[in-house]
Amino acid sequence: MQRLKKKTALVSGASSGIGRATALVLGAEGAHVVLAARRSARLEAVAAEIDSAEVQVLDVCDADRCQEVLGERTFDIVVANAGLGLGLGSIQEGDPRDWRRMIDTNVNGLLHVVRATLPQMIARGSGDHVVLGSVAGFQVYPGGNVYCASKYAARAIYEAMRIDAGGHGIRFTTINPGMVETEFSLVRFDGDARRAKEIYAGMTPLRAEDVADAVLYAVTRPPHVNVGEMVLWPTDQTSTSVVHRS
Repeated sequence: MQRLKKKTALVSGASSGIGRATALVLGAEGAHVVLAARRSARLEAVAAEIDSAEVQVLDVCDADRCQEVLGERTFDIVVANAGLGLGLGSIQEGDPRDWRRMIDTNVNGLLHVVRATLPQMIARGSGDHVVLGSVAGFQVYPGGNVYCASKYAARAIYEAMRIDAGGHGIRFTTINPGMVETEFSLVRFDGDARRAKEIYAGMTPLRAEDVADAVLYAVTRPPHVNVGEMVLWPTDQTSTSVVHRS
């Protein structure tokens, strides 16, 4: 049985990594999936793997565009996944351009998606709103500074939604993974594949599919059950700064 048949799911950041994996698993469960990201060719490739999907080229940093594209739609599930990390330098040596981009994407981008999609859920009295956070929203690690700050903010936004929109039949969830092997580190190190690969050397990280499975679990519980916060660690990772390597 397809548990999400007749439901419409929005996944931001759906062109790769956790977003792509989440879109695929929701689609496999019968949902019509709206794929949102900036890279149209990649979105089209993901859509081709899903029985019922559509592409929306969207930069979540653009508040007006988010409202235009998403504000008039009805979504049963929203997975606010778009985000990125840039650099691992100390805060005293950080690049303000990287800071702005992380904050604009990870914080403002999340707010733009929430603002565009939450009102229609409140009006309907149902829905699942899932925020992709990180263990970096619980523990700061060396060089994480502004990225960690953005993920602490994402967790605060999740908690604020629970309070501000409580009592309207909506379930709010935040999924917070540790190290996941996706394009995240490649983006963080400005395309340096060797350095990105070294992050996962000698340990087994989470896969994007592991995080997508957690999202699916949360949105397929009985209506009276709200899985609020999930933290996923690789077995080899015991904190944001301690990884056991062979």
